[in-house]
Order: sequence, then C-alpha cells, then structure tokens
Amino acid sequence: MKKSITDLRSVLDILEHKVRALELTDTEWATRAGIRKETLSRLHSRRSCDFATLQALAGVVGARVGVIDGNMPGSTEDGRFPARLDREYEEQLLDLCASGDLEPARWRHCGPAFFMAGLAVMVASVPEFDRRSLLDLAEALHAGSSQVGVFALWLERSPVRPSRFLPMLLAGMRHAA
Repeated sequence: MKKSITDLRSVLDILEHKVRALELTDTEWATRAGIRKETLSRLHSRRSCDFATLQALAGVVGARVGVIDGNMPGSTEDGRFPARLDREYEEQLLDLCASGDLEPARWRHCGPAFFMAGLAVMVASVPEFDRRSLLDLAEALHAGSSQVGVFALWLERSPVRPSRFLPMLLAGMRHAA
C-alpha cells in the first residue's frame, strides 16, 4: 500500500532523490523551480513551507504534491487495485458510474488508476452507457486498459465482479428514473 507523507522533511527527501537521479545541483533545482537557492536551503530546517514553492520544486522533477483523500481505500501492494471493497465503497463506485461523470480526475479520486480504468471498460460493455466515451476515459486513466489482455488481467484480479456490479448498476439507474 502506498504510504502518505506527512511532513515536509519526508517530501523534500523524496524530491531530492529524484533531483539527484537527474544529476541536478541544488542551485539548478532552485533556478528551474523559480526560487532562490537560499529559500531551498532554509526549507531543510523548517517544518512547513508555501504550497506554491513545494509545487514548483516537485514540478522540476515531474512530481506533484496533492491531497490524499483519507476516505479512499488503500491499494494493493502493486497499487493497481483497492485493498478492500466493502459495501460503502461499492456504493460510491455505483454512484460514480451512474452519474455519467466522465472526468478522469473524478475517477482517479475514487481509486487506483488501473482499477478505475478497468471499471470504465466494464461499464462500457453495457448498452445503456456511452461505450466510446467510457473507453476513452479508461485510456486516459491507464493507457492500454481497453486492450483485451489488459482487461482480462483486470477481470482476474479485480474485487469487483461484473455479475454482481452491473445488475446493481442497472437496477439503481432504473430505480432513479
């Protein structure tokens, strides 16, 4: 399961590791981030910093700093599937699928990208849904997810069972109508 980082020092350690892998000096890192080197140096002794500064530093190495929803379930060790699928989470997934919201950011918020992409591919198989848009969403979430072999892997490992989920989705849509 991915661990959340709760302090500035830990975030800076991760970013510095990426900076060193790119063979950048602190001066180059600060310059590319648009901050003074002294600002970067002072961060090492602080417990907090401006969010925009942290975002700029992360952007240099292709990383992002964001908020992790504490209500979202953790993921499996490989990060592809939710660690658990209880009824509450299943209801959230059903609501998302029934909503017609095809915004990738909204779907990413609800679970691991690979899992959510497979969910979109599965829902695309239902005639009442916009197949093309859902497959496009799936590809935006995880490239290759609409390929037969990739979806077969998803079906094999997913905690969501189409034989249970899809009838519930359709029943919920009929009930709402």
